[in-house]
Amino acid sequence: MADAASQVLLGSGLTVLSQPLMYVKVLVQVGYEPLPPTLGRNIFGRQVYQLPGLFSYAKHIVKVDGRVGLFKGLAPRLCSSAIGTVVHSKVLQRYQEAEQAEPGASKKEPVSSLEQVLKETSREMVARSAATLITHPFHVITLRCMVQFIGRETKYSGTLSAFATIYREEGILGFFAGLIPRLLGDILSLWLCNMLAYLINTYALENGVSTMTEMKSYSQAVTGFFASMLTYPFVLVSNLMAVNNCGLAGGLLPYAPTYSSWLDCWSQLHREGNMSRGNSLFFRKVPAGKRYVWEERRFR
Repeated sequence: MADAASQVLLGSGLTVLSQPLMYVKVLVQVGYEPLPPTLGRNIFGRQVYQLPGLFSYAKHIVKVDGRVGLFKGLAPRLCSSAIGTVVHSKVLQRYQEAEQAEPGASKKEPVSSLEQVLKETSREMVARSAATLITHPFHVITLRCMVQFIGRETKYSGTLSAFATIYREEGILGFFAGLIPRLLGDILSLWLCNMLAYLINTYALENGVSTMTEMKSYSQAVTGFFASMLTYPFVLVSNLMAVNNCGLAGGLLPYAPTYSSWLDCWSQLHREGNMSRGNSLFFRKVPAGKRYVWEERRFR
């Protein structure tokens, strides 16, 4: 219990610190560009037109809504983080208890490293999926609270009232908008990360060398970053579907058409070359072949 409480506190602290970054990221994912491109220099020193980065975007939000404005959607996100942490730990705890309760558990033969990785990854997948499924309604509310910045709406002004609004207008399914691509992205990212780390540690790094042992400790982080880059389109599609056609300006034209499904959203983003939109908040290049429309605060 104490361990779960400490995890919740740590997760809550990280959530608060990362809130401004997520806020900016979500607005960029939707396609909202309140500031026009400026002439700057790339890493090679060449002059290029760039879009405002994280800090410039955050300064604009502060100018409009004050510093508190950077934390819109924090309350439902904190609820999601806390509940998700508890559910995740409880599911893994159940697995451990079931394993210890098996007859002859203490006399089991050691399993191969691959079997152990598959077993642990499968359990982690179930735990993460359960946490995502239960907390997704809070995630939807968080995103919609953030996207309200675009149209200056107040439709989702509180967590409880947001639940009532979504249920009244969209029914139960409204709470799970964008769930499928989010689950698929989480599962693919987890398996890619763990299997790549296993392959690197087993075949690419030699055993018995101190430097190699140190490198193995970093392989999980490296493969995790690589997996998250590959599965980013699932995150983008999930977030867009969570706000799509919900009555907010950020989920309607001109920012987004009404997608019939997440596959329709995926295909349209792919055709437009926007599958990585919002993935980077620094050194943002102006989209090729598009012009900035000041009145709409976007590219088209």
